[in-house]
Amino acid sequence: MQSVTAIFDIGKTNKKFFLFDDDLKELSHDYKKFSLIKDDDGFECDDLDAITQWIRETIDNILTSSPYKLKAINFSTYGATLVHLGENGQPVTPLYNYLKPFPQHVQKIFFEKYGEEEHHLTTASPQLGMLNSGLQLYWLKNEKPRLFKNIRHTLHFPQYLSYLFTGEMVSEPTSIGCHTKLWNYSKNIYDNWVKAEGMEHLFPPTVPTTHTKKIMMKGVEVKVGVGIHDSSSALASYLLHTKDPFILVSTGTWSVTLNPFTKDELTIEELKRDCLSFLDINGNPVKASRLFLGNELDNNLNLLNEYFKKDKFYYKTIELSDDFLSELGAGTLNDTFFPMGIDNATLLEDVFPGRGKWDITVYKTFEEGYHHLIWGLVQLQVAAIKLVEGSTPIKCIYIDGGFIDNEIFIKLLEFYLPEHTLEVSQMPLGSAYGAALIMK
Repeated sequence: MQSVTAIFDIGKTNKKFFLFDDDLKELSHDYKKFSLIKDDDGFECDDLDAITQWIRETIDNILTSSPYKLKAINFSTYGATLVHLGENGQPVTPLYNYLKPFPQHVQKIFFEKYGEEEHHLTTASPQLGMLNSGLQLYWLKNEKPRLFKNIRHTLHFPQYLSYLFTGEMVSEPTSIGCHTKLWNYSKNIYDNWVKAEGMEHLFPPTVPTTHTKKIMMKGVEVKVGVGIHDSSSALASYLLHTKDPFILVSTGTWSVTLNPFTKDELTIEELKRDCLSFLDINGNPVKASRLFLGNELDNNLNLLNEYFKKDKFYYKTIELSDDFLSELGAGTLNDTFFPMGIDNATLLEDVFPGRGKWDITVYKTFEEGYHHLIWGLVQLQVAAIKLVEGSTPIKCIYIDGGFIDNEIFIKLLEFYLPEHTLEVSQMPLGSAYGAALIMK
């Protein structure tokens, strides 16, 4: 019987499941989309019960009716998401969406109490509202005190999925370190405010990302991983395979650019441009920049499709126009693109000085508008790469994730980054593969 490792890669849009053999070759996969539900304020959020049920049923099917022997399970999930457990170890709140608006008055009180710019530098994260997942606890304490009193334990999303099988409550570096505002990067401990607010006891002990626990499931011994933040998991795939310096651009709904090789400290100006630090699998800081790039592409494709009466996937048939590339090289293009879903005013002014709303009516064809859309996204991506490059030049840039099949995006990146070697990963399983590799 062939032994396998099961990986659940829970993205914001798609929930994915992979089976890998002992050589980490993919044997099978399953992609799921779940309907969103409403939280206690009426804001859309993921259905934790439905996701949990799917994960349990998938594992049960492997154990009872598959030709494989289950050897290991691990989890990779999107960050900025906490699961709050009550006395009985069950969730007592919805799985709050990190896109949910964070009350300005709560944010104001927090920064008046604990400082703002200094706090951003100490915790290596700009002000991101609910994306600062640690502040979700502060919000609950101040806005929903009755609900907050029911919380006995708080787990990051990957560690909650692991807990479903092991019953072991733990914290883990990559989840703690992803713009949570929980971690003091200079002292390498939880930040002072966590203790001052009486919340340190909610977080269980921290274990290494490689931590596993063996459990018995239907008579089979299975090794269960502790889970990992998805961007850090994608990075781990490369860190464990190469010693040469590189930058990784992990694309998808979010495009996250990671440089684990620079020692340059974050500055206030970089933080204003959505630059921050993550923790890698060894607990070391990684300089990173973020763009809501996939979301931006989807929103603008919907506009183009509606205006030009095109099919949802028509854009996939379009190749890079030689005329467009010639005009770009000659500097004669007149661009009107301006993003809708990226609210980083400082970065936008750097890339698109003085520009406003995108007017798609100036384009004669879908193809023309699409080229300008991708051109705009590439300019943003190049700026994000430059942000993390640091004072020591790095030649190699790996690109993985959803954008690797977009020929126009890749070729325009090559145009703007001639001094770099761009390597497009043929392994679009980045974060899932990383989670499996860690189990070895």
